[in-house]
Amino acid sequence: MEKLNDRQAEAVKYIDTPLLVLAGAGSGKTSVITAKIVYLIKTCGIKARNIVAVTFTNKAAREMKQRVNQLVKGQASRGLTVSTFHNFGLNIIRKEYKALGYKPGFSIFDAQDAKALIRELMLHEVGAEDETVDHIQHAISSWKNEIVSPTLALEQAKQPEEITAARIYAHYDRTMKAYNAVDFDDLILQPVILFTQQLGMLEKWQQKVHYLLVDEYQDTNSAQYNLIKLLVGNRGKLTVVGDDDQSIYAWRGAKPENLAQLKADYPRLKVIKLEQNYRSTRRILKAANTLIANNPHVFDKALWSDLGLGDAIRVIRCRSDEAECERIATEILTHRLRNETRYKEYAVLYRGNFQARLLEMKLQQHQVPYHINGNISFFSRVEVKDIMAYLRLLVNPDDDNAFLRIINVPRREIGANTLEKLGNYANNRHISLYQACSELGIEESIAPNYIDKLRRFTHWMDKVSRLIKTESDPIGIIREMITDSGYENWLHQNSNTPSAAEKRMANVYFLIDSLQQTVERGLDIGDDPMSIEEAVGRLMLKDMLERQEEDNNKTDCVQLLTLHASKGLEYPHVLIMGMEEELLPHRTSIEDDHIEEERRLMYVGITRARKTLTLTMAGKRKQFGEMLETTPSRFLDELPQEDLVYSGFDENTTVEQKKMAGKVGLDALYKSLGC
Repeated sequence: MEKLNDRQAEAVKYIDTPLLVLAGAGSGKTSVITAKIVYLIKTCGIKARNIVAVTFTNKAAREMKQRVNQLVKGQASRGLTVSTFHNFGLNIIRKEYKALGYKPGFSIFDAQDAKALIRELMLHEVGAEDETVDHIQHAISSWKNEIVSPTLALEQAKQPEEITAARIYAHYDRTMKAYNAVDFDDLILQPVILFTQQLGMLEKWQQKVHYLLVDEYQDTNSAQYNLIKLLVGNRGKLTVVGDDDQSIYAWRGAKPENLAQLKADYPRLKVIKLEQNYRSTRRILKAANTLIANNPHVFDKALWSDLGLGDAIRVIRCRSDEAECERIATEILTHRLRNETRYKEYAVLYRGNFQARLLEMKLQQHQVPYHINGNISFFSRVEVKDIMAYLRLLVNPDDDNAFLRIINVPRREIGANTLEKLGNYANNRHISLYQACSELGIEESIAPNYIDKLRRFTHWMDKVSRLIKTESDPIGIIREMITDSGYENWLHQNSNTPSAAEKRMANVYFLIDSLQQTVERGLDIGDDPMSIEEAVGRLMLKDMLERQEEDNNKTDCVQLLTLHASKGLEYPHVLIMGMEEELLPHRTSIEDDHIEEERRLMYVGITRARKTLTLTMAGKRKQFGEMLETTPSRFLDELPQEDLVYSGFDENTTVEQKKMAGKVGLDALYKSLGC
């Protein structure tokens, strides 16, 4: 507590009514949440098992829990829930699956699984694979986030495309129930439905949750808001921490207006503002405050810092997008040489991933090491997930999610209707889908030709499973299984180019090589090789990817990432590229009149910087195969001009500025040569 400032300490100790902590960027909100959990346990006497803190990322949840465990030792911290919203929802579903109509071991569909199912359903509904699959998937997600049932969606639909989407939603909902499966949005929606329809269940969970804390509150959607409201009830034991100026996920359903809704739902709401920033210089904060003041606010705040005035903000205009990337590479090199910094102290932020391609080439040419944040991890690739599903089913035939992923990959002409009937039968019998294929009773529900296709698949998998257990080369059997499945031909049929198919197949071979290495490595204790079951289990560990990501972040590399991905991070030196109209702000946002969200995105980018901030733009940018003139971003005009130093703008670049830029470059060159 002694490390907190007055406002932070006030937020920690206030428990009388619902509390909104309006926490500006870099104001120490994580410290407040952590300290408050400790305060609730040690001073207020609330048991750890009755405290729930929710946030949006595993990293944030892990960090909070580690801090609490350092301060609250032993039994006192037992049972504390610090998790993401979706993990919390999943825990509720796991404990109350019977009340929700699920059987044990329900499957969780990720976005790719859900998309594949929607594509199958569209084949059935509209007779072809419609190119609007992504649109319909987004519509279903939006309906779930707004707690709109399939029936209500169909009632409200007016345009033909809306009616089609609502019909697919209804079919999707029925099929997911038959599959005993939930998707990502269901992890919040199903608990809300449970607590709304079964008051006894709500009372049970309200008795469990004596105090609720919510991080990044501005990112909540309607379903998440309702889950919070239901659990808190009339007791008002609630602290939410958020910043409306950092709400940049409207496209994912986030509603910054949920902050304002708190005042309506909780008339006794207390608001405490955290405005002292511990990250950035005064100039950087002044730029952020001046920019975001152009947005309307329910709650006003102004960040301030005692870290000094800091360097002026540089605005650099380059001839073209290629020249812009060249300039960024040389700027980083020059600054690093002059200031004896490390590459990992620099981050380049951009609006769209496509901007990184040319930048990568220039960084490579100048031998600047870099790491692109947000790249698809190896285990997230479709082909890797497909083969992992085969492996999972081999070691556990009751894995319904793995069964559903591969029963039609490659295509075996087993449609969604057949699988829905299979799912309903399995649910009624309380058995897995794989088991259901072998039962005589299924013959009353499914036509003989489709039963034959299902059983051919399960008999083949049974044979592979037996060979793995009895033959001396189980990895060879798995390689043979992949060949027999026709998966390589499937990749060629479903990839844009033969080269892309070959790269994807190379990922499959790499996965099997990794499995072989895991088997040969043996157990942690002893020299015996691992069984295939144990090796697959090792590969399935989720924290493998998290460790891999952490290792990547430890290397000395320039960080490249989108403005959206930069939220929650900070770097000593930040460069934001593409400061042009129709790029930042983005063309779509201009057309849809979403400038306020784009301004918040720019605000997030600015407040990532601790010491220096550089903004770049291209005078011409290649679009649709031709070089087009650009217009400087309106956000440049909204920054405090007295704190900006322009370069490359003829009317703004003075002779002195040009001389200074040249001198900086020469100094760096001399220093690198040891002169």
